[in-house]
This record gives sequence, C-alpha cells and structure tokens, in this order.
Amino acid sequence: MPNTRNETPPPADDRFIYLLFTAQQKIRNHLNAALISRGVRVTTAQSGILFLLKQRDGRTMTELSTILAVDNSTMTGLADRLERAGYIRRDANPGDRRSSHLYLTPAGREECDKAKEVIRAVNRQVKEGFPEADLDAFRRILQDISRKFGRNNGPQKAADGEEKP
Repeated sequence: MPNTRNETPPPADDRFIYLLFTAQQKIRNHLNAALISRGVRVTTAQSGILFLLKQRDGRTMTELSTILAVDNSTMTGLADRLERAGYIRRDANPGDRRSSHLYLTPAGREECDKAKEVIRAVNRQVKEGFPEADLDAFRRILQDISRKFGRNNGPQKAADGEEKP
C-alpha cells in the first residue's frame, strides 16, 4: 500500500524502541525455553522475585514491584502463583494490615538456585562473540536508559523540577 501522507520512514538504525523490544522478546523466549528444558518451573518474572527474596527474605510486594518495575496487580498475580506452587509464603505485616512480607520456602530456594544456573548460562550466551568494550558501552547505555525513564515511564523529577539521575 503506498504511503499517502508522504511520510519518510525513519532510518533503520533509528528504531531504538523496536530494536530493544525485539531483542528483549527474543532473549526472553530463549530464556523461557532454556528454563523449561532444564526442568525449572518458574518463569523469568517469577525467578526475579525468588532472587530478590534469596538476597533478603521478608520483602513486601510493594518493595518487590518497585525493584522489578512492575505494577502492583502484576506483582500480586506473580506472588499468588509462587505461593500456590509452594515457593513462597506470606506473613502478615504487623505494622500494616494491608501488606504482607514474602519469604522463600525450602522448595523456593531450590527452584531459585536452578533458575539462577540457567539464567547465568543464557547470560553468557548473550555476551558471546562481543568485545568487552562493546559490552561495557551497551551496559552503560541500558543503565542510562533505565535511569532516564525510571519507574513511571518518564524522567524522574526532583522537588525543584530538575531531572534526577
């Protein structure tokens, strides 16, 4: 179909959002297939929760959703599935009845370790064939993008209106 508005498509190398999204989807699909093939029963999103709880047990869902940059309803669904599978348990927060603390169960700790092994292997695969200098630059760019857009899909503002790093 011809372009009736005489719009020039962006140059191929100017499609950062498309390129980031496509690469992320392909890596996620590859990682999920690797997890399944190795008998890991959690998804990449669920494994992130297990990793964070293994680092420090007893985090709240709000804390986890902030760190993982997902909304509260997504976090609730992930936690519900992990709890049903027996990988985490919830304890009421004595200081706030609306929240609870999440803890790894022994089965969750074991599943976390299995997932971590697979994810480390895929991480090595992703980096394979790239010079270290390119990987360092790419890492910095991704970190800068994350800081630039923060959790709320826009630059973070300080009280004085200035952008925060």
